[in-house]
Amino acid sequence: MEGLAVATLGAGCFWCVEAIFQDLKGVKKVVSGYAGGQVENPTYKAVCAGTTGHAEVVQVTFDPEVLSYADLLEVFFFTHNPTTLNRQGNDVGTQYRSAIFYHSEEQKAVAQKVKAKMASEFADPIVTEIVAFDRFYAAEDYHQDYYNLNANKNPYCSAVISPKVNKFRKNYKDKLKEELKK
Repeated sequence: MEGLAVATLGAGCFWCVEAIFQDLKGVKKVVSGYAGGQVENPTYKAVCAGTTGHAEVVQVTFDPEVLSYADLLEVFFFTHNPTTLNRQGNDVGTQYRSAIFYHSEEQKAVAQKVKAKMASEFADPIVTEIVAFDRFYAAEDYHQDYYNLNANKNPYCSAVISPKVNKFRKNYKDKLKEELKK
């Protein structure tokens, strides 16, 4: 996929994050997985136990001609709470930390700039870590495209993910894929 870029982001439960980034114009692929830990080939059970050091993340493949990395990060900051350490809502633990895993020095510089810019939007300090990308492990198949496959089956989807997705779609209409603008 020539001309595309990759971003790896942790913003709590990957089911929520995946559902939001899948809707963005310019995003070609979103894969839920794990990054930032010490264990090779971690499982969901091990990551949830907090013993691997990994964060739940999404790896987003996008077209920077359509969606800039800075715009992608703005959505990232506005669609989760970057001021809570190792927690998003009721999800608590280092696996739910807010993190940007940069793939280049350019991404690192943009991430630092966007984080500094976004600081004025929040009452509390942003605790999002900006760290070098090392390895990404795709989560088990049943975690992929989770919200789209389970929105009407899983109460977590309707209680937690749907409100986030609806708020995102309302606030970012201009950045949605065409089929979602209707």
